[in-house]
Amino acid sequence: MSALFNFQSLLSVILLLICTCAYLRSLFPSIIDRNKTGVLGTFWKLARIGERKSPWVGAACLIMACTVLFWS
Repeated sequence: MSALFNFQSLLSVILLLICTCAYLRSLFPSIIDRNKTGVLGTFWKLARIGERKSPWVGAACLIMACTVLFWS
């Protein structure tokens, strides 16, 4: 089953994208910051979400890890 049709997998993919974009922006800010519009602007937006909501994103990652490990 694809990640688009399984809600838990879709949430995992979104959380991983947020964490990856925020991490890459901390390493290479010029690559993420130059594309603020268009399709590649999505990665900039995900990086901003990861930076500004980092406690909530971290808590969501822990909850998702527990559900994947213990309830899947």
